[in-house]
Amino acid sequence: MGEKFQKDEAFFSGRLKSLKFAVLGAYKLATTEHSIMSQLSIAAVVTALGFYFSITKTEWLIQILVIGLVLSIEGLNTAVEKIADFIHPEFHERIGFIKDIAAGAVFFAAMTAIAVFFIIYIPYFIS
Repeated sequence: MGEKFQKDEAFFSGRLKSLKFAVLGAYKLATTEHSIMSQLSIAAVVTALGFYFSITKTEWLIQILVIGLVLSIEGLNTAVEKIADFIHPEFHERIGFIKDIAAGAVFFAAMTAIAVFFIIYIPYFIS
């Protein structure tokens, strides 16, 4: 069987290990989950638009925040789905309800991002 997990109690080395796991998790999300791949592609396009239109520092800050919001919520949604599928692989009404709620959180984040996109970019497209 695998080796037993031991928590690193040392502050610095413990944080480094946590960072390593976080980067590995982000890599797994970006390379295995189609929803994250789509969101990253959209983020790249919007970032390119930001450079093209020379958006303001404030617009950059807001844009970066909503990109991070969508990617974070999408990652949490993926985690909820994976846990739910692990716990109950067959369809179950209550598991479906939980997964729908997690997907609803992604929907709210995505609608926020779309609203921010229009608020930032419509003036640039019009002028």
